[in-house]
Amino acid sequence: MALSPPGRPPRSWLDGVGYAACAWALIFSAQSFYHAAGGTAGAETIGPAIAEPVLAREPLWVAAMWITGGLKVAAALLALALVRPWGRLLPRRLLLMAGWGAVAVMAVYEGAASLVQHALMVAGVIDIPAGLGATAARWHLALWDPWWLLGGILFGLATWRYQRRDQDGSAPVPPGPHSE
Repeated sequence: MALSPPGRPPRSWLDGVGYAACAWALIFSAQSFYHAAGGTAGAETIGPAIAEPVLAREPLWVAAMWITGGLKVAAALLALALVRPWGRLLPRRLLLMAGWGAVAVMAVYEGAASLVQHALMVAGVIDIPAGLGATAARWHLALWDPWWLLGGILFGLATWRYQRRDQDGSAPVPPGPHSE
């Protein structure tokens, strides 16, 4: 347990996981904003179906990259809402649904399921789609799928901590819109 100021309950290492989830999302958003702004480094890691129209500066694809970056910033704000006192102003049920929804997308779909699928592709068990390509399939297996899985784990721990925080007395939540 970490030291806490006098009059506050002891803090758990899990309190820091929400900040790590926030950092994860902001780092990930930088990648989207970089490509939206015209950056080309690392484009081969994504796959030609996405990289080529973005690199060709097709307006809908560039807009999609800006929107994706914005969604990742929203995920960072969700992570903070799970650990910061101002997050208690939001409905508890909404934060729990958003947190567990993020876990489902990041850890289960983008992380674990994609990791298995890309491993099967790289191993030659299933075909690699042309829109992904062999190079990007290896990058997804080595970098992007584990990155998504890490984000899902961080959001899972932060959401779990938020869900149980009023049960263990570590952060009493006053009555209000967060109540169930």
